[in-house]
Amino acid sequence: MATITSICVYCGSGNGHADIHVNAAREFGAAMAKAGIRLVYGGGGIGLMGALASAVIDGGGKVTGIIPDFLKRKEMSLDGVMDLVIVPDMHTRKMRMFTEADAFVALPGGIGTLEELVEQLTWAQLGRHAKPVAIANVGGFWDPLRVLLDHMKDEGFIRPGLQVKYSVIDEVRDIIPTLQAQVASLPQRALSAEHDPIVTEKM
Repeated sequence: MATITSICVYCGSGNGHADIHVNAAREFGAAMAKAGIRLVYGGGGIGLMGALASAVIDGGGKVTGIIPDFLKRKEMSLDGVMDLVIVPDMHTRKMRMFTEADAFVALPGGIGTLEELVEQLTWAQLGRHAKPVAIANVGGFWDPLRVLLDHMKDEGFIRPGLQVKYSVIDEVRDIIPTLQAQVASLPQRALSAEHDPIVTEKM
């Protein structure tokens, strides 16, 4: 039976206009620390990224930050992150984040967050991994993306057999239980690095 021990979280390097987003990042960080789940994230110390990582650290949890050298100043890497990995470029960063994580969660964010989320959806769609992907739909933030995905399906660009596999979770408190339930029937190796399809039909 698989167990999630680390989650890669994609989220904004800004706070957004609504306090609900920062509060959600802090709440999820605290929940991860309480559950003993390591945070894997982009290494930044500002915006939702900083709020999330700080909450994990404050709760006694573990954090792995992965940041390209050129972004260290722009995103102000968080000093409290003991496991901070400096990589040469964005491609290396994304692959390292993938291999370090058992699951993926997208909190609200900008174009970078969207790009990272969509990449994992694509890999799952192609059967390259069986790690669960969850959209934290805080305050309905991701509703426009859901409409777009439905539109792609209706127009025949997401064909039968190539469904996009993800969960939409409205409440932060439900994220970890939902992810753990999704992997409970999988072998632990299903959460390993990129591979040929492994029991992905059970996701």
